[in-house]
Amino acid sequence: MSNSIKTFLKHAAKDFYNQSVNPPVVRASTIIFKSMNELRKTQYKGKKNPTGGHFDYGRQGTSTTYILQQMLKKMEECYHVFLTPTGFGSVFLSIFSIIRPGDEILASDPVYSPTRVLTQDFLKSFNIKTIFYNPHDLNTLKKNITKKTKLIYVENPGSNSFDFQDLSKIVSIAKKYKLFTAIDNTWGTPYFLKPIKLGFDMSIVSATKYYSGHSDVMGGSLAVNKRVFKYVEKANKIAGLRLGPDDAYLIIRGLRTLDVRLDRHEENAKKIANFLSKNKKIKILYPYKKGSFNFKMWNKYYSGASGLMGLKIKSKNKKSIIKFVNSLKLFGYGYSWGGFESLALHQESREIGNRNFLRLAKDEHLVRLHIGLEDPKDLIADLRKAIKLIK
Repeated sequence: MSNSIKTFLKHAAKDFYNQSVNPPVVRASTIIFKSMNELRKTQYKGKKNPTGGHFDYGRQGTSTTYILQQMLKKMEECYHVFLTPTGFGSVFLSIFSIIRPGDEILASDPVYSPTRVLTQDFLKSFNIKTIFYNPHDLNTLKKNITKKTKLIYVENPGSNSFDFQDLSKIVSIAKKYKLFTAIDNTWGTPYFLKPIKLGFDMSIVSATKYYSGHSDVMGGSLAVNKRVFKYVEKANKIAGLRLGPDDAYLIIRGLRTLDVRLDRHEENAKKIANFLSKNKKIKILYPYKKGSFNFKMWNKYYSGASGLMGLKIKSKNKKSIIKFVNSLKLFGYGYSWGGFESLALHQESREIGNRNFLRLAKDEHLVRLHIGLEDPKDLIADLRKAIKLIK
């Protein structure tokens, strides 16, 4: 990318044909041609260059989705990007493309709870075994590699517990044993981390989050290298996953300000983390404090941090934790994150998932905060009042 990503996001996808700053929304189920000869030529071009946006049917996409793919391809610095209707669709596609009955998956213990259900429970009936490793002890990864191991699936940082892993070491292990790798990079996005450049085969981002940035659209992206492209292309055709052009347009619009928003999310989150760190009952699960393992692993690979963080709160009174969350006035209560607004969520055990290496004491509770784009002084004032309710 010759220009910086900040400049690229402002100038990509202009439509000089229609004299529009943004591309048109092209909706189509049937792609029409002037003749059968033209249709066959397009199909031939598609076979010769499967990443070139040569469509003969609407399920493959339209010019709108292709433009989004091209933008993300440059951001990810990868071979190709596949689009899915949800972020979890990209999780499914990455696994579905590579794994077959009899294979084994090694997954980081703090993966997104639905990912754990997919790998640990659903795939079990297809004779596919998933083993979870400790993100802070990669020996638990190495010692579980067998002849059946096919894929190492990473989520970084870990969902809810925000564990940062030694990513280069994971890639090195995978290459040594000729394993495929996938990483959920939704927290950092390619603005802060480019996993394909680091050596991963597949990189997942939930476009529902920071790509969109406005909490009004769902979508996912799966960036791949050339090694796995054919596997994913075949699986994608079979699964029939497709992102609609209207959603693609909204994501393109959101990407224009991705850098501005993420820089502000990080700025606000650090201020909130510094404020909350003064409370002895609260441990901040965010890479703000130098000297910790998490900070070291974050600083080694990331150019910045997003606005999502966790709080591990000590209290013998669970009801006071609920009161703390419920008393927040500027934080909404709901799932997802990555929008312009701040959110708070008390994490029940079912939302955390049945972890092997995360152990919460009876008096420890997890609260997830997404720090939005509001004035951080107002957010701190809101938190200061609510904290008083923690007993």
